[in-house]
Amino acid sequence: MLSGRRLDLLDPSPVDVEIEDIAHGLARVARWNGQTKGPIPFNVAQHSLIVENFCGELKPGWPVKWRLAALLHDAPEFVIGDMISPFKAQLGGPYKTIESRLMQAIHLRFELPAHLPDTIEKLIKRADRASAYFEAVQIAGFELEEAEKFFGSPRGVSPLTLNVMTTLEAQEAYLKRFSELYQKHAGQAA
Repeated sequence: MLSGRRLDLLDPSPVDVEIEDIAHGLARVARWNGQTKGPIPFNVAQHSLIVENFCGELKPGWPVKWRLAALLHDAPEFVIGDMISPFKAQLGGPYKTIESRLMQAIHLRFELPAHLPDTIEKLIKRADRASAYFEAVQIAGFELEEAEKFFGSPRGVSPLTLNVMTTLEAQEAYLKRFSELYQKHAGQAA
């Protein structure tokens, strides 16, 4: 990692996880394998900001620790990249094991449960699918019917018009939002 940390992908340690490395990596990982309209790729850091915001709309008053978990929902991708779901399914168990171990280390590093409760996972997934819907129709070339088939119609979130951020803008916005959430989370845990 650019921070100087060495992260063992097969046995990651929470002490080797730094938010600066996560933000740096996610801001440079393209969603949709880079198959998006526009001069710059839509990155995972910006997607994560949208998902966290949607979780707040879907569940006003949601505890800050779950908002933090939503922001970090794709954090393992800072080192393993963003793979499309059909490909992940084909890779199966070994991929899921690596992704799960990374997520556990990330959660523990930032004082979240290693495994999130199912209800929390489901709400984050709902927000994730809502973001994917807007991304699909606005920048990934999907027709409305196709996006609805794969992601469902977003319900409970505000309509979104995507303005793709640069790498630096997304990285800075991600770090800023993380800092806001983590300070509140750490304050509540104390």
